[in-house]
Amino acid sequence: VQLQASGGGLVQAGGSLKLSCVVSGHAPGRTFNRYPTAWFRQAPGKEREFVAAISWSGGSTHSADSVRGRFTISRDHAKNTIYLQMNRLVPEDTAVYYCAADSQSPPNTPAQSMGVSPDSYHYWGQGTQVTVSS
Repeated sequence: VQLQASGGGLVQAGGSLKLSCVVSGHAPGRTFNRYPTAWFRQAPGKEREFVAAISWSGGSTHSADSVRGRFTISRDHAKNTIYLQMNRLVPEDTAVYYCAADSQSPPNTPAQSMGVSPDSYHYWGQGTQVTVSS
């Protein structure tokens, strides 16, 4: 399974960015590319933290308290792509953002039941830098 994240950049506080993550390939034992997927972020000197998750169907999502109401996760099956729309950005959002796929949970796992620990995810994208200036 390969994940390719993009869309990061430098933005002023209050601005917006939209991250994309293209998911391709099949995990061992999986016939189809159907994975619950999440976004994480890691700021310098800090641990990687959960941002948002989405079920394979896209019918359920779950977000961290720190971004709820500002960030929206979505997916486009036709493009095998997961998005993270980030609005009203603040300097504290500065981090490397990673997309991750859970290749072991059933595809129909609700987002609220998906793990918020990085250990719950088995495939990772390379990360994209988001910098918010004050």
